[in-house]
Amino acid sequence: MTDTVNETVAIIGCGTMGQAILGGALQAGAIDPARTIITARRDVRAHEIAERFGVHAETDNAVAAGRADVVVLCVKPQVAQSVLLAPGVARALSGKVLVSICAGTRLDQLQEWVPGARCIRAMPNTPSVIRRGMTVISPSQSASDVDVQWVERLFASVGRCRVLDEQYMDAVTALSGSGPAFACVVIEALADGGVMMGLPRDVAVELAAQTVHGAGRLVLETGTHPAALKDSVTTPAGCTIAGLLTMEDGRIRSTLARTIQEATLVAAGLGKSNE
Repeated sequence: MTDTVNETVAIIGCGTMGQAILGGALQAGAIDPARTIITARRDVRAHEIAERFGVHAETDNAVAAGRADVVVLCVKPQVAQSVLLAPGVARALSGKVLVSICAGTRLDQLQEWVPGARCIRAMPNTPSVIRRGMTVISPSQSASDVDVQWVERLFASVGRCRVLDEQYMDAVTALSGSGPAFACVVIEALADGGVMMGLPRDVAVELAAQTVHGAGRLVLETGTHPAALKDSVTTPAGCTIAGLLTMEDGRIRSTLARTIQEATLVAAGLGKSNE
């Protein structure tokens, strides 16, 4: 495989996550719209998406896969098997790179359904649409180092990307895949507190969102442990420690940690419906 923009990419099932990847990668120039094909569950919807992004729509998944060098599978995990086992799809994927973002769908399942494909699992998240995503990829033994590097470049164009062993993928799905939803609850709750204390709603949301965004960037760009950053703004008898103790009274640490635990357990079971 060569440079990213020289590959023809097909996104099968271009729903919310597929469009996040598509939009972010196009904005970054990581894929060429003239060499990008998408499909959707409804043909009318596929053509609407294709027109909006300036890419090609295809009504047949097998045809789309046959025209591509890399196929990104963005369907619900419950239907992944039926999509891949549809007439002509496995044959079209033979010798191609198949990137699956289907939560809970394991590499051994993918290789069983499309034995001729070079399979890689990926778990991106929705901030990819603004090129602030987090993606973890896990390659099968059939994928070459060049394949992995290409997929890394694709997802790095829409945010951060790491390669991990497949054993971590369910926890990754819970933490970074579902994480934006959890973070939005935190932002909303912080904004509610601001409104309660008299701030206009739009101001409170902006302050809360930018504060969470900035704190995250501070952790990533300084490499400082979150606890150390927290301590650096916690002065004796100050308002920060008062707020922190209230959070501890509400067991926020264990609640958030258990949130990831529960989401991981559910993620692990998503692919089992295909067995």
